[in-house]
Amino acid sequence: MKKISLLALLLLSYIAVFAQQGKDVEMADVLRSSGKIYVVIATIVIIFVGLAIYLFSIDRRLKKIEKDK
Repeated sequence: MKKISLLALLLLSYIAVFAQQGKDVEMADVLRSSGKIYVVIATIVIIFVGLAIYLFSIDRRLKKIEKDK
């Protein structure tokens, strides 16, 4: 039952992605033309790098706690 519901969810999300192809994304064009898209990308990269560092530090602490027990 879980596999069928997961498959149905993936198929619905797949259809939703293709339903949006006809539209032009004006916001992306404006950000790209003004050069602000690089600020957006840099912000996203900084957030993901921060999350990765945080998760690795938590993992290291958990390994140390498990090793002590």
